[in-house]
Amino acid sequence: MKPSTYRPDARLKAPHRIVIVGGGAGGLELATRLGNTLGRRRQAEVTLIEKTRTHVWKPKLHEIAAGSMDMSAHEVGYLAQSHWHHFRYRVGEMVGLDRERQEVLVAPYVDDEGTQITPPRTFGYDTLIIAVGSQSNDFGTPGVYEHAMRLESAADALRFHSRMVNACIRAHAQTAPLLAQQLHVAIIGAGATGVELAAELHRTTREVVAFGLDRVDADKDIRVTLIEAAPRVLPALPPRLSSATEGLLRKLGVEVLTDAKVAEVLPGGVLLGDGRLLPAELVVWAAGVKAPDFLKDLAGLETNRINQLVVNPTLQASRDENIFAIGDCAACAWPEANQGKGGFVPPRAQAAHQQASHMVRQVRARMAGKPLADYRYRDFGSLVSLGEFSTVGNMMGGLIGGSLMVEGLFARMMYLSLYKMHELALHGFAKVALDTLARSIVRRTEPHVKLH
Repeated sequence: MKPSTYRPDARLKAPHRIVIVGGGAGGLELATRLGNTLGRRRQAEVTLIEKTRTHVWKPKLHEIAAGSMDMSAHEVGYLAQSHWHHFRYRVGEMVGLDRERQEVLVAPYVDDEGTQITPPRTFGYDTLIIAVGSQSNDFGTPGVYEHAMRLESAADALRFHSRMVNACIRAHAQTAPLLAQQLHVAIIGAGATGVELAAELHRTTREVVAFGLDRVDADKDIRVTLIEAAPRVLPALPPRLSSATEGLLRKLGVEVLTDAKVAEVLPGGVLLGDGRLLPAELVVWAAGVKAPDFLKDLAGLETNRINQLVVNPTLQASRDENIFAIGDCAACAWPEANQGKGGFVPPRAQAAHQQASHMVRQVRARMAGKPLADYRYRDFGSLVSLGEFSTVGNMMGGLIGGSLMVEGLFARMMYLSLYKMHELALHGFAKVALDTLARSIVRRTEPHVKLH
């Protein structure tokens, strides 16, 4: 269908109702910017619906899991953010949609003790933006759900870190020899998340045992295995960077297995397709992504094979002009991809950031009854952090017409700047500068790894 402009009618004399579902990088940035403008001036009611209470930038989850970042110093409370930036935060998980009545259906919110905090609710909208992100795709592999951990949320990352520290303490306290799987970590998927986690774990596990767990020999007892079904690690990056990354991981002592398909995840390890059994106390699934399952056939909206909402170039859902989707959950065409052969915008934080900025202009145009503009993705490349050891990536491909390979300190500074851009979008310069200074001071007085 052809995208059309929004035309107010007599029913909508009240402030325009903007509902954003999902408080990830794109959703929270969008809510903050719309709140600072339309919400502050009472030109619109901006509501953010999110099932968790705090926000952490998803590319940082591997650092929380490894223990190299203290989540409490970086998390953003949605309730405080909404108060300071003039939008409403409502806790809950979207479970349905009534397109005819233009209402979002939200499930009851239940706390960790099983107590219902909020009842089932509905929220009316004039413009709905779905920004619920993505989750791991296990491709139907047996045992993943039962025995593997994932890094989809801050809670997942904290759970992994707790188990890792407990595994080190357990190994130190026991008098019997270590079992085959003890202190072995198997990471399935050598994309950015898997590679970054493997590199961080090499350092942080050694720092953990250095705090008095002297019966654990880090070089002998701790083992990290990175498993990838593709012929090389970081298959989305150029081969030279993949080769350099693999060489560094092997130098650190990480066992790298490529062309290795996982047949099943077992309680004590991983079974490969060729019959090899890899013992592991902790298994992390970091292979593949898909949009949340509830989006499939949501109120008749069009989705693709990985549950993403199919959107027009304006970011409007293909079957409803009142609904938009941004970030990982949106299947947005990218005609320039694959050397002009076409493709889709990749699930990256930079894409969510760009689409959030575009949606601010779209909402304003829609409220004014003006035509909507097409979104065009600008590819600034990819960066992968290997902790304190290195950072690699390809940058500015969309600007120079090619691919500029970057490594080392410059790449690391570029990687850190991506997070600072996200913080600036949420908090502004003054708060980010003060928070950065405070973190730097605290880091000098505390362990560089979280020990609990």
